[in-house]
Amino acid sequence: MQDEFERLYESYHHSLYQYLFYLVRDRDAAEELVQEVYIKVFHSFDSFEGKSSEKTWLYSIARHVGIDWIRKQNRKKRKWLGMLGPLSKEDIRDPAPLPDEILTAKDEVREIYQYMENCTSDQRQVLMLRYVDSLSIKETADVLGWSESKVKTTQHRAIKKLQDLMGGNEEENQRRVEP
Repeated sequence: MQDEFERLYESYHHSLYQYLFYLVRDRDAAEELVQEVYIKVFHSFDSFEGKSSEKTWLYSIARHVGIDWIRKQNRKKRKWLGMLGPLSKEDIRDPAPLPDEILTAKDEVREIYQYMENCTSDQRQVLMLRYVDSLSIKETADVLGWSESKVKTTQHRAIKKLQDLMGGNEEENQRRVEP
């Protein structure tokens, strides 16, 4: 079991870190959450039935760990905001850098990540799992607990939204150049 666990860790820890980092937008938290994922994997490894791929199983655990962390942070924020009284949006802005500011070096990729901020949370998750983590539609559906058709529909809408946003940007750039 020790060898199998080490193989899983070596094979997937970097991808899981990237996924969790994008989900929680905090480098330290993502590192801790990856460790939490592997603790859960270690404790439940014997009960893994193999109904899905190990990659899907790991991403599913990571998704649940990330969502739990986000919910916990939201509860903390609501508690503090209740004690502090009304604040403006600038007062509660998250100072943590966005993934596109850290993970992407190329301008084109950085721009796509910025456009993704205009997508819904579901659309962003599908785009990340499908195109960054290279999961199949079936694997993505398994990780998210959705049907394959919902993944396809969400992916289609996300791509359409990105195309619209990027197309709008090109038109705006042409208007600036043309007299």
